[in-house]
Amino acid sequence: MAPTSDTDVVQKMPLSVLLVDDQEIILDGISTMMRRFESQVKIVGRLKNAKAALAFAEESPVDVVITDIRLRNESGIDLCRDFATRFPDVAVVMLTVYDDEQYLFQALRAGAKGFLLKQISAAELLEQLLRVANGDIVVDPHLAGRVALSAARLHSGEFWPGAHLGLTQRESEVLDLVTKGHSNKAIAARLYLGEETVKTHLSAIYRKLGVRDRTSAVALAMREAIFR
Repeated sequence: MAPTSDTDVVQKMPLSVLLVDDQEIILDGISTMMRRFESQVKIVGRLKNAKAALAFAEESPVDVVITDIRLRNESGIDLCRDFATRFPDVAVVMLTVYDDEQYLFQALRAGAKGFLLKQISAAELLEQLLRVANGDIVVDPHLAGRVALSAARLHSGEFWPGAHLGLTQRESEVLDLVTKGHSNKAIAARLYLGEETVKTHLSAIYRKLGVRDRTSAVALAMREAIFR
């Protein structure tokens, strides 16, 4: 979403907001929170899965999508990535209980415009939604300090390759060997692990990188120059 002036935001009122969460209680809670701000925010849909959300956006105008990191059998990160590709003018805001900066990094890489925690108040949520509509990228204040510290440590080289993508040090070692063409058996031998453990690490790597297989993981690692 291109930055707009305060006047532009006022002219767009109310913002059309689509809620996507697999828990009815969360959908009810957000709807109730926003009810007293109907002149500024209009809940245009309440959906429980990614497919329905994308179909809704095909048919109805949406300014902001609020979703979670995890949906039942689906990923909010994948949904965010799909919206960024198919509906680039729609801002996706993650609203979650996961106060983990690695999830934040993944969400921002997928194109999210906001990462907020579910402990947020109604007034705070409204303020952040208006900022997003105005072109800002917003991060929950409870995470901002930790993100700044992580960025400083990353800049100083304290982290291992791939840490900024959420990889653990062991996962980074496994991915490095994958990019060098080693089989699971060879990786297990080199790192003194069982093959099942290697497979578990690979599953975590795929999830964190937002890819589905070994080839895609290698391609992303090469494209991002994770291992220099």
